[in-house]
Amino acid sequence: MILCIVGPTGVGKTKMSVELAKKYDAIIINCDAMQVYKGMNIGTAKVTEEEKEGVEHYLFDFVDPKINYTVFDYQKDARALLEKYKDRNIIFVGGTGLYLKAALFDYRFSLEEKSHRNYDHLSNEELLKKCLEKDKNCQIHVNNRKRLLRFLERENTEIVEPKPLYQALYIGLTTDRKKLYEIIDKRVEKMIQNGLVEEVRKFYDMNIHSKALETGIGYKELYKYFDGLCSLDEAIVDIQKNSRHYAKRQYTFFHHQLPVQWFQVNYEDFHATVEEVENYIETEKN
Repeated sequence: MILCIVGPTGVGKTKMSVELAKKYDAIIINCDAMQVYKGMNIGTAKVTEEEKEGVEHYLFDFVDPKINYTVFDYQKDARALLEKYKDRNIIFVGGTGLYLKAALFDYRFSLEEKSHRNYDHLSNEELLKKCLEKDKNCQIHVNNRKRLLRFLERENTEIVEPKPLYQALYIGLTTDRKKLYEIIDKRVEKMIQNGLVEEVRKFYDMNIHSKALETGIGYKELYKYFDGLCSLDEAIVDIQKNSRHYAKRQYTFFHHQLPVQWFQVNYEDFHATVEEVENYIETEKN
């Protein structure tokens, strides 16, 4: 049995996944794009050893943040685990819908994406030429090396067939928008109290300017603060705002891309929500 626990950031997916894993003797596979990176713990709300409660967790905290770990990499790693543990119950948990679809649906990737080419040795003019080969309508300025590189590294995917490759139940956790935004704002405040600024500072001081750190919410905003482009208070407000916007995008993806059964989270009695989800799983199994 494959279960997928999805929903917006901060809604309670980690806790639900562990409860279900204990009941069904399942392993847990991460499908959050940022939680794969080593050391990016506080800002990604990565599951702690205590929170795991002895449950086996995979694809967490294993990639060097200097490396660009792509959706193609994730597909390969996730499917290897699906094959290895095909006789076990498996729970995917996370908010990166594209990773989940890449693992469970028939996604195909361009040869360039698979090749992991390194472009450091190329001049800007050579980079622009490659961009134009990729898309003749590319209008990036030759002096904007960062955008040229990102354009070349952009993941190209297509769904060859609309049908999934694996049978799975998609369980979505949700709450009303006002409550979710309060949770997100408080969660960011707690991250700051728990040492997020110090966590990001270590990467900044090592002069790491990878895609993960320059695009990850909680990291890119603090990089701006360390660069002197904003105050700490402004960076925190931006983290909260960007987290709320990300939650909106997550809802949009899950509502339109996956057959999700949604459950309102009872934060006063989370066990009641767990029971509701378990009843649904048992009904679908039978």
